[in-house]
Amino acid sequence: MNLPAAKPLFRWTLALVTAVLAVAGTATAQRPQGARLDDWRTNWDKKNIDVSELSVNIPRDAIPAIDHPKFVSIEEARRWIGEREPVLSLVIDGVARAYPLQILTWHEIVDDGVSFDVPVVVTFCPLCYSALVYDRRVDGRTLEFGVSGMLRHSDLVMYDRQTHTLWQQLSGEGIVGELTGVKLAPIPAQIISFEQFYTAHPDGMVLSRDTGHRRNYGRNPYVGYDDVNERPFLYKGPTDDRLRPMEKVVGVSFGGVDKAYPYAVTRRAHVIHDEVGGQPLVVFHSEKGATSALDKSRIAESREVGSTGVFDPTVDGRALHFSYEDGRFVDAETGSVWDVTGRAVSGPMAGRQLRALPHGDYFSFAWFAFKPNTDLYRN
Repeated sequence: MNLPAAKPLFRWTLALVTAVLAVAGTATAQRPQGARLDDWRTNWDKKNIDVSELSVNIPRDAIPAIDHPKFVSIEEARRWIGEREPVLSLVIDGVARAYPLQILTWHEIVDDGVSFDVPVVVTFCPLCYSALVYDRRVDGRTLEFGVSGMLRHSDLVMYDRQTHTLWQQLSGEGIVGELTGVKLAPIPAQIISFEQFYTAHPDGMVLSRDTGHRRNYGRNPYVGYDDVNERPFLYKGPTDDRLRPMEKVVGVSFGGVDKAYPYAVTRRAHVIHDEVGGQPLVVFHSEKGATSALDKSRIAESREVGSTGVFDPTVDGRALHFSYEDGRFVDAETGSVWDVTGRAVSGPMAGRQLRALPHGDYFSFAWFAFKPNTDLYRN
């Protein structure tokens, strides 16, 4: 649904769909309201959440996951993606792939088993701005994921086609069903601009628009949603007054400790050194970078929000200390220049790569909802 000037209409439509499905479905104490008995093979009695927190908003697979992704070259992708458009950059064992948010917004899940030796599920929840990647192997079997049609705290709830277990996208944890309590292993990825991706990975490949589905790729169906003065759609979860709900944060979790870095701080500082749960890290936020995927009706015309990355600052046992100088990340120890992907582009360290750490960019309401005891970085 495209919303050139209809944010209230969008809210009304979502609420109507939710209400209709709730009336049409069969509700029990064990099932989310609106879930049809004949639609699911889920073990509803095995769970680690209050099932009443789940809402059924659309039928299962109404948003179709991409199960057999195709990829195109940088040159071919240039025909239809803008230089500043956001992509989710994923690099495993030197193999680089870009997943444009203009495609992920319409599909939310890509089961990629062709790009890497590791089968991954690439996910994006537009309502939380959470773009996350997980290893989809569990106990010796490779799961296939789809969009359940449910939300919990406004976050995408995935399901696997093997067991119909429900999975929380933001945490990668099974929440209802046979695999409840299992956590998918996170894989580092970052949202950067298409230009930043191909500059760092000239031989990289880009998820193709040839998805098997007809969608208005390049258009944003959530016009104006990325607005700090907005309220999150369909959110009835806990609130936290430390930040406005739609403020963005960079979130990390290490050693049982969660921590959020507000964009208001990272965009000003550009470089933050910290330690979380025993893990030393450095947060980069480039002034130039990706546009928002949820601002204007055309993503390529949206406002620029920059790009972030989180890395281990240690190279060969040596801790580097970074600063931001004239739009560049520079380490004090060697004077080498690094980009937002953690790659040294000039100086004595040229060609070296910082180890990427799992992180995400989120609207703060979503991070707080699932990480209620999170520390908040203040400067």
